[in-house]
Amino acid sequence: MTTAIELTGQKTEDFGEGEVYFIGNATTLIRYAGFTILTDPTFLHQGEHVHLGHGTYARREVEPACQIADLPPLDLIVLSHHHGDHFDDVSARELDKSLPIITNDHAVRQLTEQGFTGGHALDTWQSQDIVKGDASLRITSMPGKHAPDHVAGLLPPVMGSVLDFHHGDDHRFRLYITGDTLLHDRLHDIPRWYPGIDLALVHAGGTTLLGTVVTMTGEQAVQAVEIVQPREAVPIHYNDYSVFQSGLDDLRRAAEVSAVSTEFHYLHHGESHLFRPSVR
Repeated sequence: MTTAIELTGQKTEDFGEGEVYFIGNATTLIRYAGFTILTDPTFLHQGEHVHLGHGTYARREVEPACQIADLPPLDLIVLSHHHGDHFDDVSARELDKSLPIITNDHAVRQLTEQGFTGGHALDTWQSQDIVKGDASLRITSMPGKHAPDHVAGLLPPVMGSVLDFHHGDDHRFRLYITGDTLLHDRLHDIPRWYPGIDLALVHAGGTTLLGTVVTMTGEQAVQAVEIVQPREAVPIHYNDYSVFQSGLDDLRRAAEVSAVSTEFHYLHHGESHLFRPSVR
């Protein structure tokens, strides 16, 4: 366990209801228990291109719901990995360089080169505590696999995240973010060590680079939900870039025939999902 991050600023702890606001791609704004959290920030405009390495580019197909100037004051960023479609040039230029950013070691090194000073690197299963008033948040790195073994070295390493929100000693809510992972055996360890997931943000899209699928298709995303068994799930990362080959309709069809008890909520850019803790 690393040293806790102590946040200052206005403390408005509301444990009764939270919100996930879908900005686009894997970029969401999560507000709960007094925390305001940005995930995987990308704010390129529709029609602009992002470099994904090795001579590959992707065109942004959908305008993000807002820009950085429109965001409320942020407490921290949770970053699954440092790649052009998850932390873009706009974010590198306009975000506060001192914001805490919880991510992996590769991303922290990249962020440091860009002038960011608040990077906190986690290995798989390692946690970081953040405290704000009487509320605390523990972020734990989950296993992720960004690409098949034969091309794994061409893409940056990725992590998923579990966010556990507490009021004092009372655990209130568990949120899982898959990150840009494929299906892999270690996903089965997540519900074993972190059961009772209230809400999952599931990266889908079937991203295809150099002829290889490197993020879950819609059908695979539903299989991941079947593994981790969250109470609710919100699919994200499904249509923003030209490299996506499996849209939200694929996921909907797979969810309709799945026996999983999870309740799926489908968001378009600029829409929110309001969530509440389950009765424990």
